[in-house]
Amino acid sequence: MPPAFEQVMPPLEGEAAIAHHSGSDDDQIGYKSRVTVVGSGSWGSVAAKLVASNTLKISSFHDDVKMWVFEETLQSGEKLTDAINRTNENVKYLPGIKLGKNVIADPDLDNAVKDANMLVFVTPHQFIDDICKSLVGKVRSDVEAISLIKGMEVKIEGPCLLSSCISEQLGINCSVLMGANLANEIAEEKFSEATVGYSDNREIAEQWVQLFSTPYFMVTPVQDVEGVELCGTLKNVVAIAAGFVDGLDMGNNTKAAIIRLGLREMRDFSKLLFSSVKDSTFYESCGVADVITTCFGGRNRKVAEAFAKNGGERSFDELEAEMLQGQKLQGVSTAREVYEVLRHRGWLESFPLFATVHEICMGHLQPSAIVKYSRRKSTLPLSEDSAH
Repeated sequence: MPPAFEQVMPPLEGEAAIAHHSGSDDDQIGYKSRVTVVGSGSWGSVAAKLVASNTLKISSFHDDVKMWVFEETLQSGEKLTDAINRTNENVKYLPGIKLGKNVIADPDLDNAVKDANMLVFVTPHQFIDDICKSLVGKVRSDVEAISLIKGMEVKIEGPCLLSSCISEQLGINCSVLMGANLANEIAEEKFSEATVGYSDNREIAEQWVQLFSTPYFMVTPVQDVEGVELCGTLKNVVAIAAGFVDGLDMGNNTKAAIIRLGLREMRDFSKLLFSSVKDSTFYESCGVADVITTCFGGRNRKVAEAFAKNGGERSFDELEAEMLQGQKLQGVSTAREVYEVLRHRGWLESFPLFATVHEICMGHLQPSAIVKYSRRKSTLPLSEDSAH
């Protein structure tokens, strides 16, 4: 059945947008872009599936899409990479979903990226720094990158968005893709949306839009890379709070209130860090839509619910290992990173929900404190826009 929304076609259409990547028209004759997906969890596997379906259709791309796999040995004794290439499925993280016969799993990171001029980063955010360090000097000079990773790195000089970390370490441009994207639902080709955030080059953004867009996955470009990325990052902290509410059976009204407070803190935090962040970004798929879906169906909510049901007696590390089959939570580490920024800049009292989530995760407060402390009035002065 066709989706309820029509796909909005970007200004540059079809192969013309991709062929216009760089250089003169003569330079582009016979040139084919190569794509590598760096990461192979459930979301990485879905990203590879989406991209691979389009590289087969666009003649300016090589058909094959490489997917770097952090090698693991399955219970059967078979290597995960071999299992993916044999079955055309990620049998551990996305079982039952065919990725496309042109997806090639490769456990050698250097080999996976060496010929690619379009890199899709989609790994747990705590690993991206080491991955980038290992790739210095090993990627092509004309590479364009896009990050699907949620999280931030906190340095002495301040927070660093992961797209910026990728750009700075590798000397390449990096866009972002975020949205209301539960991997299993997209894998089953249920309709959803996403947002590509870019800095300056609309043409590059359109290339990413075309590479990811399918009849069931609608992608929209927005010139606000910081806003889009922070939405994707901070929503996991709000999802942890929503999970606490669910675990304590506080009800839908309470959950809605927590989501509203969380969305407000997301916006205020983002705009304090980057004055260029646009209010309109929070109405895109990366904003309110992603908050809603993550607070009702994501893994952060699920594990936080279990944490609250156990009265905080079982750690997030223990629950993660038991419930996620090797996948990683993002919300707990992001809450810690956000807390460090708030503490360093003297903003803790301005963000009671974010601060409370971290304190609960660390065992300093009981899960029930999510309402008691989060409803404290923020000390942040309301802007003219947020006062309405």
